[in-house]
Amino acid sequence: MDGSLIDRRSGCDREAIAARTAEINGMPQRIEPLASEELSAESRDLIHRLGASVGTTGDRENTEYFRTMLKHPELFRRQLEMGLALFTGRLPPRERELAVLRIAWLMQAPYEWGEHVLIGKRCGLTPEEIERVVQGAGAPGWSEADAAILCGVEELLSRQAISDGTWATLAKTWDEPQLIEFSIMVGQYVATAMVQNALRMRLTGENPGLTHR
Repeated sequence: MDGSLIDRRSGCDREAIAARTAEINGMPQRIEPLASEELSAESRDLIHRLGASVGTTGDRENTEYFRTMLKHPELFRRQLEMGLALFTGRLPPRERELAVLRIAWLMQAPYEWGEHVLIGKRCGLTPEEIERVVQGAGAPGWSEADAAILCGVEELLSRQAISDGTWATLAKTWDEPQLIEFSIMVGQYVATAMVQNALRMRLTGENPGLTHR
């Protein structure tokens, strides 16, 4: 992965999005989810706590992604624990979701993008800001802090490092624990996007994938 990826994916090319959606979601999901009644009480509790941390109400046991990943319960339990730590962590929720959406777009991850459009709106992102995430850090209209968050994601994905200038801007508003958390969070959501793309996670009625705003 090199810097040219950022340029290629910083925009809304409808044909490219349609092709990516067909690649990921145009065929059946590769691993079928467990039935709800197959979940352990511990798994149900962890799922509910994660949902509560992002303001989700309703029956999260019916989330196919959770029930698919729980076919490897030991691994997914730890991923959920990390997710819970990040959702209740030190980064402001709106800023966290700004970063996650940029990750999801650059990874061209339909499931992750669509889910975090919903979460991002609950955390205060507007549809206009979500559309601007597609364009990236260089789009007009971002504050200095927001642009630095997006730039940090772009640099980590393209160069696997953060430049001194971007780091200094992030450090104007974030303390040291938040800076550490940001880097870990980016890695966590890159990994999640890869898993969801590899499994060809099915989209839902409220999550239309990369077209979601």
